[in-house]
Amino acid sequence: MKIYKLIILSLTFGWIISCAPQEQSEQVTTPSDVMSNHDHTEHEGHNHGEMGHSDRDHEETEGAHEEGAIHLTRDQIKTVGIEFGDFKEIKINDYIPATGGLGLPPKSYSSVSAKAEGFIKNCGKFVEGSFVKKGQIIAHLENPELIQRQQEYLEVQAELTFLNQELARQRQLVNANAGVQRDLQKLEADVMKKTARIKGIAKQLSYLGISVEQLTPDNIRERIAIVAPLTGHVTSINLHDGMYVTPQMVLMDIADDHHLHLELDVFEKDIAGLKEEQKITYTAPALGKEVYEGEVHVIGKEFNPENKTLRVHGHLVGKHPKFIKDLFVDAKIWLDNQSVPALPDDAIIREGVASYIYAANPNISGEEVEFNKIMVLPGATSKGYTSVKLVDAVPTGMKIVISGAYYVYAQSQAGELEHEH
Repeated sequence: MKIYKLIILSLTFGWIISCAPQEQSEQVTTPSDVMSNHDHTEHEGHNHGEMGHSDRDHEETEGAHEEGAIHLTRDQIKTVGIEFGDFKEIKINDYIPATGGLGLPPKSYSSVSAKAEGFIKNCGKFVEGSFVKKGQIIAHLENPELIQRQQEYLEVQAELTFLNQELARQRQLVNANAGVQRDLQKLEADVMKKTARIKGIAKQLSYLGISVEQLTPDNIRERIAIVAPLTGHVTSINLHDGMYVTPQMVLMDIADDHHLHLELDVFEKDIAGLKEEQKITYTAPALGKEVYEGEVHVIGKEFNPENKTLRVHGHLVGKHPKFIKDLFVDAKIWLDNQSVPALPDDAIIREGVASYIYAANPNISGEEVEFNKIMVLPGATSKGYTSVKLVDAVPTGMKIVISGAYYVYAQSQAGELEHEH
């Protein structure tokens, strides 16, 4: 009986153990559980509805921000260390921007023309940029009238020689009371006329480049030389062999660059800062990035109303770029340590060719602060500060971001920051 009871107990205990996991995994549904689940479902739906309503309110709040505006919370401003301030008046070697070119005084330019009508012969091999010396033969001019003028000079010269001889005989006769006073007077008048005529022809031939001192019937010239009037470089050329030219035609332009100077245009707003002997630095972008020096020599007296500029003439100092007519230069006319409004370098954001600063009113109520983007024109930089000219005014009551401006810029690129909930 004991053994039988032990067997019964063992089987009963094994059955309980084997049934325990199945009972634990099974769930019994009762009416109260159904009601509880129903209430829970309604409660969750209600919560989801409330959350959706909150999100819409948040989206509407964000949508109320002005498009393109930048907003930061006060916690974010504190975390990234944004600081507000204003301009500082500091002494900085600022400059006046100017543009223009390399120029020459009028006496450094010369145009080459033929001194008479005729045909071009033996034209030299010149091109724009060629160097020529004063007196150098550029071409020859042929014209039959040149021969006729020389012939006329020689004929008048012979007539004048005869008249002078006859005049001398008549004077002897008159002195001996054997001549007629009237004949003497006529000869004197003829000599004066021939003398005036021969001198006039001699001047004409000299102008054409023909010397009459050595002129004889055996050395009459059929052509004359066209020569360079000064030493310099050819800037334009318009002649070739066989071309018929007149004195009114410009055959070549020559420029002498020994008196090269700067001709700059300064805008109206910067005229007050101009003084003679101010230092100039300039570059010729077409020739590279090398910086050259000069100084203000003459400040123009005539204002250009069309482009609102004043002409400034500058002397070159030391090395200068090679002369190219109408070559563009970009210049800076340096001021003498004047006090100018400036901001820390980090306050200025450069985006392409444009530059900006940010301003906000940190004292306004509310959790968020709105930042305005303001375009500026940066100038010279010294000891961590940059001179600044405002394109648009800073709104009343706003302070400038003097530290952390790059963080504000980064947020403007990424859009509105997400608010922490």
